[in-house]
Amino acid sequence: MNDRKPVMKRKAVATRAVAKAEPIDLVETSFAEVVGLIEQARQRAYQAVNSELVGLYWRIGQYISAKLEAAAWGEGVVDSLAQHLARTIPGQRGFTRRNLFRMRQFFEAYSTADKEVTALLTQLPWTHNLVILTQSKRPEEREFYLRLAVQEKWTSRELERQYSLGTFERAVLSPAKVSAALTQMHGADAGSAFKDAYSVEFLHLQAQRHGQCIADDLVHVGDRHRPGHRAVDADLHSGLLGQLRTFLVELGRDFCFVGSEFPVQVGGRDFALDLLFFHRGLNCLVAIELKVDRFEPEHLGKLNFYLEALDRDVRKPHENPAIGVLLCASKDSEVVEYALSRSLSPALVAQYQTQLPDKQMLAAKLHEFYARRAPGTEIGDALAPVIAAQTVREKSRDQT
Repeated sequence: MNDRKPVMKRKAVATRAVAKAEPIDLVETSFAEVVGLIEQARQRAYQAVNSELVGLYWRIGQYISAKLEAAAWGEGVVDSLAQHLARTIPGQRGFTRRNLFRMRQFFEAYSTADKEVTALLTQLPWTHNLVILTQSKRPEEREFYLRLAVQEKWTSRELERQYSLGTFERAVLSPAKVSAALTQMHGADAGSAFKDAYSVEFLHLQAQRHGQCIADDLVHVGDRHRPGHRAVDADLHSGLLGQLRTFLVELGRDFCFVGSEFPVQVGGRDFALDLLFFHRGLNCLVAIELKVDRFEPEHLGKLNFYLEALDRDVRKPHENPAIGVLLCASKDSEVVEYALSRSLSPALVAQYQTQLPDKQMLAAKLHEFYARRAPGTEIGDALAPVIAAQTVREKSRDQT
């Protein structure tokens, strides 16, 4: 009996310790909820201040524009206004001569725009608005970046990167080419969630090695087991994992990472899918297969195999069918079109770029694109599917 008493006492103490731990967890959960309320209020306050500030700049720009247009003011008066504001509101920054003219430019750039477009202005900080205002050459380009910046919640640095990538030009000149099955299963606007080319310049890969792999394919078609291919494949795969946050930004805001070398078992055999993501807007898994060589039609066969395995064994009942992306070092558009025309899987073929695109070349192609269009048509027609899809996603996000 004496040997059992200490044991029973220790058990009682342990039980009491567990009982005391539960209320502490509940209290900490309550604390977290309060922190969440504070963060939400802070975000709403920031948005309200930003909205009022951008609205103020709009009204000042409108006032200056009206005075100059009516010849009531000369440009020299704007200098005097800047000096007056500096004297009467000391310490108030942002009202220099240059900024006052920026406000005028800001108003005049959007004064004839649709209300749906002008409503986006107050959803972005003034720094973002200045980047879009100064770097966009056409109204449709401004609208394009306004919508994407709001949707993707880009930082000003990321917004400037998108300009350096020529995202607008590429969206007009080379929209993503998807299979008919993708639009049938996910809707006509689903293709706008993807790109024809993804920039991975942030990986600082050796372009020479990738170019050599492509050149080798002319002699050894599809042989990924050569040492050069294995090394470049490893560089690309490990690089994307190491820079996953940046790659997610490049993919788009609705993409969520699921796994790398995702295990797939079929018929007693083991396979590994390069990268697996989930797209919240499309509510489906997105499988990405990396190819360090040029696209070949037979690549679609393996991708289709992975999509079938995902739909049968991984997809949840409430999710839509999985989408496949072949990310290749290069591709021939005509070969891609032929390969996708009979494909029964929701898939697309995209290219990864190891260097920033030549902006002058993109600008020249865009100018040529404008010149080829029939008189009376607008370039906005080419972007209509992209903008429509963005609008749908914005409204659905607001409803949720």
